[in-house]
Amino acid sequence: MSSERQARLADRIRVLIAERLEKGLRDPRLGFVTITDVRVTGDLQHASVFYTVLGSEEERVASGEALKSATGMLRSEVGRQLGVRLTPTLEFIPDALPDNAGHIEDLLREARERDEQVAGIASSAAFAGDADPYVKPREADQD
Repeated sequence: MSSERQARLADRIRVLIAERLEKGLRDPRLGFVTITDVRVTGDLQHASVFYTVLGSEEERVASGEALKSATGMLRSEVGRQLGVRLTPTLEFIPDALPDNAGHIEDLLREARERDEQVAGIASSAAFAGDADPYVKPREADQD
């Protein structure tokens, strides 16, 4: 029951913060932010909000600072709309998933290129010995 409640609360917090960010904050540093996940502790007192920012590294840093400065306002709005006795504290954490996915994509591309190189080499390769490497009885032995 508790983990169900945790999941429902986390999902609701994600939706509320995403809706609020969609309406916009009055902070020019805030870029195109996507809330990817929210995890709530077992005692429902702390929520880790994972986010990604579309743009350059400077835009990511600026958006992170904007979210940190707006944490209090976002927490009070979440508390008002949740209707729970104690509003969880919010912590904004940049989600590393897109960076990891990009790195994995690079590794897969490199593996494909190496496979193509090996296939190219193999297509023009010849056998090192006879075409049929199996030992056969000599014709002289059969006589």
